[in-house]
Amino acid sequence: MAPREYGQYDGVTRALELVGERWGLLIVRDLLVGPRRYGELAAGLPRIPTNILAARLKELQAAGVIRRAPRSRIIIYELTPYGRELEPVVLALGAWGFKAMGDPRQEQIITPDSMTMSLRTAFRPQVAATLPATAYEARFGSAELLIRVDGSTLDVTRGDGPVDLAFAAGPGIRRVISGELAPDRAIATGVVEVLRGRGDLLVRFADTFHLAA
Repeated sequence: MAPREYGQYDGVTRALELVGERWGLLIVRDLLVGPRRYGELAAGLPRIPTNILAARLKELQAAGVIRRAPRSRIIIYELTPYGRELEPVVLALGAWGFKAMGDPRQEQIITPDSMTMSLRTAFRPQVAATLPATAYEARFGSAELLIRVDGSTLDVTRGDGPVDLAFAAGPGIRRVISGELAPDRAIATGVVEVLRGRGDLLVRFADTFHLAA
């Protein structure tokens, strides 16, 4: 499948020709979290047809956006330095799209990589720098993340460890991040379930991660 050409000569056109095909930017989004094996990319994008994933990977590799690399007898895909330059573009696009998200449909899911990038998008380092270091364990549907905030530094990983607050939330967390729903009301109405730790720290979470809707 040949990449689409628009027949125009400018930077936006060329960018769309390189990464604008369907699923292309979502592959880039997931690789911004870290290198992935083919199967991990497929699992993170459960609706992508196998032939489309293979085609997009070949196109992105030919464009110099990603590369294949051997890692302990397996092949992983990772962004090149040129590909990593897309990070501020992806974050800005995520912030722009957040304004139009609305309520989730029943079939829509949250993946660990998509939520990691959403947290990076919503992170306010200038606010976090004024707050004590805090660790959160967050369960967003089937996505379980360990979120560490230390000054203006954000670290989001999969796994477990000592945390100050562990909580579970579905897609309704969007209303907390947007400021539409106050943290105490989110807990009271069951949008957020405190699993352990200090529930009042959800206020700190909402201050640290915020996007205007």
